[in-house]
Amino acid sequence: MSPAARHEIFARLQAADPDPRTELEYTDPFQLLVAVVLSAQATDKSVNLATPALFRDAPTPQAMLALGVTGLSAYIRSIGLFNTKARNLIETCRILIERFDGQVPAEREALESLPGVGRKTANVILNVAFGEATIAVDTHIFRVANRLGLAPGRTPLEVEQKLLQVVPEPFRRHAHHWLILHGRYVCTARRPNCQSCILVDLCEYDQKTGIAAKSERRRSTQRTARARPRTRRRKK
Repeated sequence: MSPAARHEIFARLQAADPDPRTELEYTDPFQLLVAVVLSAQATDKSVNLATPALFRDAPTPQAMLALGVTGLSAYIRSIGLFNTKARNLIETCRILIERFDGQVPAEREALESLPGVGRKTANVILNVAFGEATIAVDTHIFRVANRLGLAPGRTPLEVEQKLLQVVPEPFRRHAHHWLILHGRYVCTARRPNCQSCILVDLCEYDQKTGIAAKSERRRSTQRTARARPRTRRRKK
């Protein structure tokens, strides 16, 4: 894909959504960290249903640590892997209090030292909470980057590194959200909605849905029309 095509992709995404934001609900970096950890192998919707009561009763690392694993589990029981996530979050709260004065660190190495926080989660925190131009490659971004031909790769890390190289600098700050939202609502896993995609003419995916079928029907109609014998008008 050419640099001009990549620039046009993000120019269109920006025009459609100038200020994209995460769909997770939070009020500060700590709550964002908790929400992102809970969202692993779960939907943002399920997390948003569970966190209002949790953040009301335990809005800080100190208050959440006081809940203990059992107490925290009761709030997040509707979310997948809640027991493991509760253990990780309680330990994370302890570390935040003991090592970081109760604050979420703004450095990648420190973030990745927290239980349940890997590279993808750290990228989200750095991008959303601290404004860094990081790109957290989840399943949606991995799919979109490969389908579009924007930054094809075999692993999330490979795709992330390519995106950081090819995304034009003016768009890098919000690239993560544009791509994840595009993958979540348009370029979906089972059947991408190519007919309503604003990037369809720039996309290198060879199995576009609807578009190819429509074009084939049009070609078939044209072939039929050409093959149909013409009837001569009778002279009066």
